[in-house]
Amino acid sequence: MSVPAPQSSAPVDGAALLDEVERFHRRFNVFPSEAAYVAVTLWDAHAHLLDCFDSTPRLAFLSPEPGSGKSRALEVVETLVPEPMTAVNASAAALFRSVSNPNGRPTILFDEIDTVFGPKAGDNEELRGFLNAGHRRTGVTYRCVADAAGGQSVQAFPSYCGVAVAGLGNLPDTIMTRSVIIRMRRRARNEKVEPFRARIHEAEGHALRDRLAEWTDHARGFVMGAWPDMPEGVTDRPADVWEPLLAIADAAGGDWPDRARDACSTLVRAAQTTDKHSLGIRLLTDLRDHVLIGVDRLPTIAILDRLNALDDAPWADLDGKPLDSRRLARMLGEYMTGDNAPIRSRNIRTAGGVLKGFHTEDLEDGWARYCPPPPPDSATSATPLQPRSETPNL
Repeated sequence: MSVPAPQSSAPVDGAALLDEVERFHRRFNVFPSEAAYVAVTLWDAHAHLLDCFDSTPRLAFLSPEPGSGKSRALEVVETLVPEPMTAVNASAAALFRSVSNPNGRPTILFDEIDTVFGPKAGDNEELRGFLNAGHRRTGVTYRCVADAAGGQSVQAFPSYCGVAVAGLGNLPDTIMTRSVIIRMRRRARNEKVEPFRARIHEAEGHALRDRLAEWTDHARGFVMGAWPDMPEGVTDRPADVWEPLLAIADAAGGDWPDRARDACSTLVRAAQTTDKHSLGIRLLTDLRDHVLIGVDRLPTIAILDRLNALDDAPWADLDGKPLDSRRLARMLGEYMTGDNAPIRSRNIRTAGGVLKGFHTEDLEDGWARYCPPPPPDSATSATPLQPRSETPNL
């Protein structure tokens, strides 16, 4: 009598599993958008497949005020990712030695990250360097270590690992550009969530984690070396950030490929709109959209008057002082004209004599290279104050 062949376990439905993970997040957190739920769910799954990707995005839960659900979001993520390591104010040395642990690479969950990079914490360049280097699979951190002969030798410690952070305010720009940013906010009175109880709900999260590990193991061949199609306009660093998440969505199927690309477009666009890390780009953009409108040159004194009068702009209060001519010249001098020369003030002849100022043609290359496109209803599209060929009388 023949013996029936053993039945192989049925393949896991990736789309249905991601749906369950998303529902688990929704039970305990109110995220600011549908895109946020999609991104966080895909990030959970990608943490099980780091070796399949060239880079790993950081996941950043940020908010302007406490009590916005950031730490709770990190707690839920902790139940779903492999080898979670919760860190608060950990040193860079402790982190890179943990990542080098031969027993398994951790997924680092860094709460209260504002205490590390906040205004009173200093620059923490070593930790910033670790987080930046660990974004890439080839990232390493070099340190001098004692050798057997009593001397010092240089050793490379791998830094590549998944990192999720939570904190107030913003992060250094080098970390922000490597992150999927979730802008958390306090729940409204009509927004209800289920209380998270670790002794009850951790086991549920761990069961989902184990199923994610099983599914991602089957999906490994699909995502390894995948080149997912990017939404229109998503290139360069944002494409690096989202490539692993889109590859996961494509492997899951169902409606996840479409939802992932919608989320990608939404969150990348939101990051570009709220990006405040470059004061220089803000200066260039304000000059284009609010100051040098319809004129081909303007004296520095007039530029400063217009900049410092702008509502919702930082120029009237930079470290307690308004923007002055010296700082304006220094900031613009970091950018180049179309002739590859630093932007400099030039003499402008006015009815009152010769004054120093800036010419529109010197700024146009910087506008094209660094500034986002002006919105259709911006002041740039409005009727010019006067023809460009005229020099304003002051």
